[in-house]
Amino acid sequence: MPPDMAISKALENGLDLVEVSPESRPPVCRIMDYGKFKYAQKKKTAEAKKTQVVSLLKEVKFRPKIEEHDYGFKVDRIRRFLTEGHKAKVTMMFRGREITHQEIARDIMARIASDVQVCGTVIQTPKLEGRNMTMIVAPSKNG
Repeated sequence: MPPDMAISKALENGLDLVEVSPESRPPVCRIMDYGKFKYAQKKKTAEAKKTQVVSLLKEVKFRPKIEEHDYGFKVDRIRRFLTEGHKAKVTMMFRGREITHQEIARDIMARIASDVQVCGTVIQTPKLEGRNMTMIVAPSKNG
């Protein structure tokens, strides 16, 4: 029906003429209460946001000369991040001449990957960026 006829019909009933689908040709309009329409839209977006999973990237820093207790503590922290559904960025920081012994850092990174393989998988293998070596671990799909 023509727009002016639809507007007059909506005013007779004390309602509003709401454009539901502006992209279609011709545009689709409906006679309804605009306040209820806005409320329903707000509820729908809130429900969609509730089911959405937010994944953060948490960072845990290591050094090549890390002691056993500190290593265990930090690996437990990585496991906790992965079980909470977050990704973990493992950073190996080099100071001074430590960068000449990258094989030590790669061994530690491989050990971390094997220790967290129960709850996570490596999505980025260890990569040297300046004075830091980074690896990213994501939660595994099965749990």
